[in-house]
Amino acid sequence: MTSLNLSADEVLTTTRSVRKRLDFDKPVERAVVEECLNIALQAPTGSNHQGWHWVIVEDAGKKKAIADIYREGWNKYAKGAGATYAEGDSRAERKAKVVDSAGYLAENFERSPLFLIPCIEGRLDNLPVVGAASSWGSLLPAVWSFMLAARNRGLGSAWTTLHLMDDGEKRTADILGIPFDKITQGGLFPIAYTVGTDFQLAKRQPLADVLHWDTW
Repeated sequence: MTSLNLSADEVLTTTRSVRKRLDFDKPVERAVVEECLNIALQAPTGSNHQGWHWVIVEDAGKKKAIADIYREGWNKYAKGAGATYAEGDSRAERKAKVVDSAGYLAENFERSPLFLIPCIEGRLDNLPVVGAASSWGSLLPAVWSFMLAARNRGLGSAWTTLHLMDDGEKRTADILGIPFDKITQGGLFPIAYTVGTDFQLAKRQPLADVLHWDTW
């Protein structure tokens, strides 16, 4: 598959949550998704358990049904307007753009050529911290590896979780035949080629504000 040939640092620092620049009209080949997933399978996994599963959705009816569930979660979330920041916090300056972008994705979610739902074996509800950290630590690095591999192939995505609100996870599981009592979903990802590939570094809080040496 065609690669952008980005360096490791470039792919790590320019893999963005892509919403408005997803190309909904360009098909995504199964082969390129599987190539990215084969890379993802090389991610660390606790005790070599490899308990991950990957559900790709391309059926239009199923995408629409899952997108409707996502929109229900978005409408609830949007009413609260998300996170709040102190006066002078630079994140507040970008909040309106982020909300607008997320709203655009919610309105158009089913237009994505493919959805990805990464899953992990076991129900993680009410696990002690050590159990939850171990399980998520065996899935999330693999998901991030997938996103990095996708970026280097001209694909974009966004890590969303709002379809998991209330009974959304169970309803999604029913649509896709996921055994809800045995499998936990980790997110919902639109998969599409991007409009252009020139993504830049994001503005982040200074390292000094979040770095702690020896004590908090």
